[in-house]
Amino acid sequence: MISELPILSLTTFFPLIGILFILLIKGDAATVARNSKYVALWTTILTFILSLGIIIEYNPNQVGYQLVEQHTWIKNLSIVYKMGVDGFSVLFILLSTFLMPLCIVASWSSITKRTREYMIAFLALEILMVGMFCALDLILFYVFFEGVLIPMFLIIGIWGGDRRIYSSFKFFLYTFLGSVLMLLAMIAMYIQVGTTDLMMIESHTFGVHLQHWLWLAFFASFAVKVPMWPVHTWLPDAHVEAPTAGSVILAGVLLKMGGYGFLRFSVPLFPDATISFAPYVMVLSVIAVIYTSLVALVQSDMKKLIAYSSVAHMGFVTLGIFVMTPQGMTGAMIQMLSHGLISSALFLCVGVVYDRLHTREISRYGGLVKIMPFYAAFFMLFTMASVGLPGTSGFIGEFLVIIGSFKVSTVFATLAATGMILGAAYALWLYRRVVFGELIHEDLKSLSDLSGREKYSFALLGCLVLWMGIYPTTFTDIINPAVENLLAKHKKQLAAKDALLKIAQADSNNEVKLS
Repeated sequence: MISELPILSLTTFFPLIGILFILLIKGDAATVARNSKYVALWTTILTFILSLGIIIEYNPNQVGYQLVEQHTWIKNLSIVYKMGVDGFSVLFILLSTFLMPLCIVASWSSITKRTREYMIAFLALEILMVGMFCALDLILFYVFFEGVLIPMFLIIGIWGGDRRIYSSFKFFLYTFLGSVLMLLAMIAMYIQVGTTDLMMIESHTFGVHLQHWLWLAFFASFAVKVPMWPVHTWLPDAHVEAPTAGSVILAGVLLKMGGYGFLRFSVPLFPDATISFAPYVMVLSVIAVIYTSLVALVQSDMKKLIAYSSVAHMGFVTLGIFVMTPQGMTGAMIQMLSHGLISSALFLCVGVVYDRLHTREISRYGGLVKIMPFYAAFFMLFTMASVGLPGTSGFIGEFLVIIGSFKVSTVFATLAATGMILGAAYALWLYRRVVFGELIHEDLKSLSDLSGREKYSFALLGCLVLWMGIYPTTFTDIINPAVENLLAKHKKQLAAKDALLKIAQADSNNEVKLS
């Protein structure tokens, strides 16, 4: 029955139903706010259940795109509405739909103004995120990819902190300017190939010179989204000012859009340019891992510390992708999924104490284990996972990336490994200052431990973190075929180009001899 349904489109646009219901809610402000929360929560839960149909129908042993849906969109320009999934995108869809109900729960008590609009913004954000991971047309992808900026801009700008306007505009301008170059590259590809269908473009070979320009244009967009050093400066500001749920989605899903873009576009479409630029990306990745870890060590704001740690962890992702080894790419995918869970959990941990004390200053806390034991236990689990403790998801991704990097360069692998040591330093420093020690501040003694909703949210995230760490083959069995297919295509394209060069050189030599 699932195979007969357009399951990708249903999952993508199902939140529209929730948006319509919220718009129809009538009554006083309290009634509208309460009912908007319930509609948003049930809509996101049902969307997650729909997304489970995608993974049920998905065959991990089948290479290529599956569940493909195609309809004519703009006929005169050969632009199609085309959606499909493979081993790279299917898990990101599940990550997006899984985190969204947790975001609604996290906002239950903290969002008190314009609740209706807030819930609509999150449902719209879910549509755009899922659609982006499903899109198999350049223009369709760009619409979803850029559309994500609008609800996130509003979430930060309306429901954020004191410097929300500055942070929202900085977030928008950084991410939008890079994407304009990507749009120009897509137009150039359309002129060259005559279609925006990604599956048809993958079978086309671009000239080496053109590849380099196209690769740089896509890189300008994806590098900001990751974000890579030195274009990462928008992220700490955005995280600090965003509401808790905004930080969860920003770190859990939106940062993964850059890594996904590298895997979907940069590596498969521009193999020559990827080989040429890979060493530079690896250098930037190692700098990000070390530099932002050192910056995290001196932060006094909990959100800023976790934000800088996100840049460091995403440095492992870009390193794993561009070492171009099976272990590196699989590790990069696992690292993105793992970071999506762990960083979301850590931001939720910050949100718990911020909602109670309304400050994120690390120096204002201490001794919480004595009054919030459940909170301390979950915070420890996610801190250990962030450090990369064996048995948690954080270990699997970083371990595979370092193994893949060693096959290419022991220097890069060794430098990246130092990031794990620095990561342990700032993560454990944060945990010790917040959870252990004496209860010096009187206002801490009245704090309550986790509520039922918070316990359920942390328990779900904790189970997935441990599942991925203890039994990672559940995820690698889905990822590995896509990685092997990508690397095989990459080698085939390079081999075909070398063969053409040899033929052209032989013809040139024959012409010289004849003359």
